[in-house]
Amino acid sequence: MRMARNSRSRVWMTLLLAIVPVSLHAQGYPAKPVRVVVSTGAGGSADTLTRLLAHKLGEGLQHQVLVENRSGSGGVIATELVARAPADGYTLLSAYGSHVINPTLYRSLPYDTLRDFAPITQIGQQPLIVVVHPSLPVKSARDLVALARARPGEILYVSAGNGSGGHIATEILAAMSGVKMIHVPYTSAAAALTSVIGGQTQVMFAGLVNALPQLQAGRLRAIAVTSAKRSPAAPEIPTLAEAGQTGYDAVVGYFLLAPAGTPRAIVERLNAESIKALKSPELMERFARDGAEPVPRSPQDTTAYIASEIEKWGKAVRMSGARAE
Repeated sequence: MRMARNSRSRVWMTLLLAIVPVSLHAQGYPAKPVRVVVSTGAGGSADTLTRLLAHKLGEGLQHQVLVENRSGSGGVIATELVARAPADGYTLLSAYGSHVINPTLYRSLPYDTLRDFAPITQIGQQPLIVVVHPSLPVKSARDLVALARARPGEILYVSAGNGSGGHIATEILAAMSGVKMIHVPYTSAAAALTSVIGGQTQVMFAGLVNALPQLQAGRLRAIAVTSAKRSPAAPEIPTLAEAGQTGYDAVVGYFLLAPAGTPRAIVERLNAESIKALKSPELMERFARDGAEPVPRSPQDTTAYIASEIEKWGKAVRMSGARAE
């Protein structure tokens, strides 16, 4: 009996020693500002939504949450930086659509999209909106397809970079309708949108967050949204499916991730504070006004969702024929 009790005591002691370091990691965290690296340039939808979350998250953590933009290579530069950062909860990644597109778009990546990260939560999601320069003689998605067929290779469309949601969403439309438009990649959504406003390019599948103010000012014309249903933020704009592209449905997700190996207690603390922020009336109202929807998830659900999105967008990339070297 004494030997059995001793054996049980050793088991409990082993479990306790395994748990204590994890608990200690959470005590006193954070002790300094937390940095969130955004994988696109300033002014884009990912940047805007991240900054909204960072402000509220900082209130919950009682420490500053600083946002840093690292654009380039369709998000690869920022993603690699965070994958190699210390797994201590002080360097996080705000990733958007390119995170789940790049595993198929690129032949190889300097990180593993699933193994090298500890997902914290999904920040939100939003449809894209197809906008054109007002001088382009189109008022609907059907008009755009007809014009692209009549002028193959002449219409310039822009995106926030190779592998961005806007890039692949446009290529899906081109593949479904059998048209060819020329891709002009930028390093940020804001710069890409500016080029359409200025007339240097003609078409963009843009985030609602950035496009809505320009539409209201009359600098752009909206012709469709990419979701299966109309957006509550712009219910007057039809979907691509309504315009004849049956089955078209492309919604871009935004995610908050930590490097793999970040202590579970820290990931759970960040998840709890992020969910509290995303469910706050202030953020829910602001997201809705910008045409986005907060989608707080547990770390486990976020991991599963990212894996499913890699599969879904992978099929889209293969269908479009898009590649990045």
